[in-house]
Amino acid sequence: MAKILMITATSDNNRALAEKFADSAREMGHEADIIDLVELDMPMFSVARSKELETVPGMAELKAAMSDADSWMIIAPEYNGSMPPTLNNAVAWLSTEWQDFRALFNRRKVGLATHSGGGGPHVIMAMRQMFSFLGCIVLGRNCISNKTKEANPETIEDMLNQLAN
Repeated sequence: MAKILMITATSDNNRALAEKFADSAREMGHEADIIDLVELDMPMFSVARSKELETVPGMAELKAAMSDADSWMIIAPEYNGSMPPTLNNAVAWLSTEWQDFRALFNRRKVGLATHSGGGGPHVIMAMRQMFSFLGCIVLGRNCISNKTKEANPETIEDMLNQLAN
């Protein structure tokens, strides 16, 4: 049994996709939790504020959930050919403590998914580049859905199996 954390960068459709992944993981016998970055409502990161890490709302919860999980599913829509600011902002805040940051990301298995009106391949590429750079082991397979294409249940199951092993 693995502990898989679903991190969604927006609510609505991507939150629903995160719930599909979490429900499937639980049906497969895994432990699954969801963190919604929108609900954490973190302030915008800046170098001037970087020493405020311990006072950022939701940061302790996010760090604990990410540290406790065996692997992560990152679910985010495409924003202007890249990823949403909530995801980039969270990673920027997490990167302020160098040793904890390396321990958190290095060799962590990560799956990528999107529900995106713009198709989604650009956000998958952007997230793949960022998480690979951070030292994560990013799955080759991803899940792309939109209003006319539901997430493939076989893709969800296969990705969860890869994250669990």
